[in-house]
Amino acid sequence: YTPPAPRFTGVRVFGGYGLAQLRAYIEWEPCLRTWELAGKFPHILQDAVVGETAAQLHRDAEAMLDCLVQERWLTARGVLGFFPAHAAGDDVLLFADAARQQELARLHFLRQQMERPPGRPNRCLADYVAPCDTGPADYVGLFAVTTGIGIERKLAEFEAAHDDYHAILLQALADRLAEAFAERLHARVRREFWGYAPDEALDNEALIAERYRGIRPAPGYPACPDHTEKETIFRLLDAPGNAGMSLTESYAMYPAAAVSGYYFAHPEARYFGLGRIAPDQVADYAARKGWDVETAARWLAPNLAG
Repeated sequence: YTPPAPRFTGVRVFGGYGLAQLRAYIEWEPCLRTWELAGKFPHILQDAVVGETAAQLHRDAEAMLDCLVQERWLTARGVLGFFPAHAAGDDVLLFADAARQQELARLHFLRQQMERPPGRPNRCLADYVAPCDTGPADYVGLFAVTTGIGIERKLAEFEAAHDDYHAILLQALADRLAEAFAERLHARVRREFWGYAPDEALDNEALIAERYRGIRPAPGYPACPDHTEKETIFRLLDAPGNAGMSLTESYAMYPAAAVSGYYFAHPEARYFGLGRIAPDQVADYAARKGWDVETAARWLAPNLAG
């Protein structure tokens, strides 16, 4: 396997991305679940029990999307970057250029520690990047996108009118648009910017089902649960300057309608859940992060073995 080289290295900024371009990438099921309407879209719209309610909510959401796009209630901004990379154990080293002499950052990952059948190794995201001692030149992508810029002004209008329904609907749509932006940008990464799948032609159902090569895991999610790793992404991409995004003290993203994460291009890259990890790995992770064990245990608490 020879890792593909992206069309460029370094950072590219997407300011004022057209919301109309994101509409086709919206996944509606999570939006409907905001109102506890669970079911597969669009079949739920004909459901005997909740179909009428779901259909009305969907009509309201589409009408708000019309206004949102035409009147530019929200601004979509994003940034992505590709960096020469190599794996070193369960870390991934990112470099300034193809010479791979100047280390920019280390991404710290964790490995599953569960009983597996023979031939099914425990996974770590670093496995999808060529190792530094024997591997060919490889790359990792980073991204951060938001569709929440400007939302406070419109939310204040709804709240002043005691219109909770439309305030909640706007927040739900902003979240869906952020995910749609991440989906749209990842598709462009595969076809254009990294270009390892130039002929990809998938409809939205296939995109939702992740029938494409490569993954975009996000810090705080099952494969890489440590939220503090967002700090490295935001620093290397200058997400505050390039996308108007920041991190709170608890490493939540602001604006809230935002997504950030990594791009891995390896054809065998798959999403997975880390599961429970043992004290030996917590201690190793603490050492790699420059933390004491107590700090590591606090950030990894949901994954600690009982």
